[in-house]
Amino acid sequence: MSTLAVKFDDRAIDVSFTDSLLRIVLADGREISAPLEWFPKLRDATERQRQDWRLIGDGLGVRWRSLDEDVSIAFLIRGCD
Repeated sequence: MSTLAVKFDDRAIDVSFTDSLLRIVLADGREISAPLEWFPKLRDATERQRQDWRLIGDGLGVRWRSLDEDVSIAFLIRGCD
């Protein structure tokens, strides 16, 4: 029996939104999401403002400059320990 070695890559590659969620696709194919309620600036932003994001730290975070909002991928994966 063989075992498949899975390599995790926690860097973000894409960002999207639903009516109530922030959704992020990671480089290894996983998708993570968090309630927009956790991020009031994003929750209250216009669609145009939400789409004006960029990856920071080689995908370790996401920044919305016009909203002065940063989201850490590690925070989303591990929770608010």
